[in-house]
Amino acid sequence: MRQYSPDLTPPWKKPKPVPEVPADPGLVVEEPGTGFCGAVIRCEAGTVTLEDRFGKHRVFPLEPRGFLLEGRVVTLVRPSGNAPVRPTRTASGSVAVPGARARVARAGRIYVEGRHDAELVEKVWGDDLRVEGVVVEYLEGVDDLPRIVADFAPGPDARLGILVDHLVPGTKESRIAESVTSEYALVVGHPYIDVWEAVKPASVGIPSWPRVPHGQDWKKGVCRALGWPENTGAAWQHILSRVHSYKDLEPELLGRVEELIDFVTAGGAA
Repeated sequence: MRQYSPDLTPPWKKPKPVPEVPADPGLVVEEPGTGFCGAVIRCEAGTVTLEDRFGKHRVFPLEPRGFLLEGRVVTLVRPSGNAPVRPTRTASGSVAVPGARARVARAGRIYVEGRHDAELVEKVWGDDLRVEGVVVEYLEGVDDLPRIVADFAPGPDARLGILVDHLVPGTKESRIAESVTSEYALVVGHPYIDVWEAVKPASVGIPSWPRVPHGQDWKKGVCRALGWPENTGAAWQHILSRVHSYKDLEPELLGRVEELIDFVTAGGAA
């Protein structure tokens, strides 16, 4: 007796096998049914989460022949438990460089007014700055800014960037900033009274930043309005702990820091 296969589908009608590809973090694929294209950020039992270039997330089932990789149909599978998981983006949203060593420091510098501001810049942009060899220094206040710039003597290969709090027209800060005229020094600022406001309220778990009456200490007023203990140091550490990436910050701060980094790194090699 002859033995016949229970599958009577002619060979030419059978789908061709497709490669199985581990859904490692950072792998960029397209879901053909929706056209959604993004990088893998999470793979769990039966699903994979993709993030597109605008930061939007979508969850898709891990189905056979369910994705396109460089235009080819593939089947995504869960990566092995031994696969190394590396972040594909830095906190600022830049492409991470695995194993990158800190570059020798440039002559150029970025000065940041305020200790909290400097801590925030380090948390979000620290990886990028080390790769670029840019050192960030804490600036206690802007009153002595013209003297600091003159002492630094910025030049083509030693550019100076300064980030100032509450830089709005008509303020003392704006007048001091306008007195810095070197083409190799750039002074920019955000519009917030304090850098706390540059953190999105939703990231901190509040509906909005409270309005503090003029003449009151702003940070203590915020703590009182939110029912927090009036320990501004502890309050800031709580706020900072809720910042995980650039997505937790307002665009008015993001743009200014990126502008300073571009300015300083345009000054040639370290």
